[in-house]
Amino acid sequence: MIRLTTAAALALSFVPLSACTTMSDGSVNATASSTTVGGAAMYASRNIIENAVNSSDHTTLVAAVKAAGLVETLSGPGPFTVFAPTNDAFAKLPAGTVETLLQPANLTTLQSVLTYHVVPGRVTAAELLAMIKKGGGRARLTTVQGGQLTASVMGGRVMLTDAKGGMAHVTQADVMQSNGVIHVTDAVSIPG
Repeated sequence: MIRLTTAAALALSFVPLSACTTMSDGSVNATASSTTVGGAAMYASRNIIENAVNSSDHTTLVAAVKAAGLVETLSGPGPFTVFAPTNDAFAKLPAGTVETLLQPANLTTLQSVLTYHVVPGRVTAAELLAMIKKGGGRARLTTVQGGQLTASVMGGRVMLTDAKGGMAHVTQADVMQSNGVIHVTDAVSIPG
């Protein structure tokens, strides 16, 4: 594993972004192997949905995206940056929350929660870290839902703070897609 400072990571931007697998406070872990999420290889030639359906860590997210009718959108040209909560992240929600959100009567709420995890454009780890640095330790990201996520660095990792004050850490960054990038998170972000 090679640990690079933010400045070095930005200076060495010729390193393929698909090789960057984690995001922390100015460090990027670069490897020569392909990116794997949830035990499945992620291919930069596939779109967000084509890759996500293969991740065993994201079955809840995929089910929610299908229930929300967002498959076509996230299969489209984008580009999108998706902060993708794992199954464990969804399991941290109060009992019954996921089941309630998946009910047809709650479609609008489900769409709001999911699109709160999507930022227009392709924001890589290096770009996000540069935004945090430029913002004096914080970067405000406007989501497709219309709300804001605040990115910062805490405990050596990039953290997203949602409108309710909840925190999600990026546990795997720069999972490149043909229509954007996925950053895996350990919590579900909740819009205001």
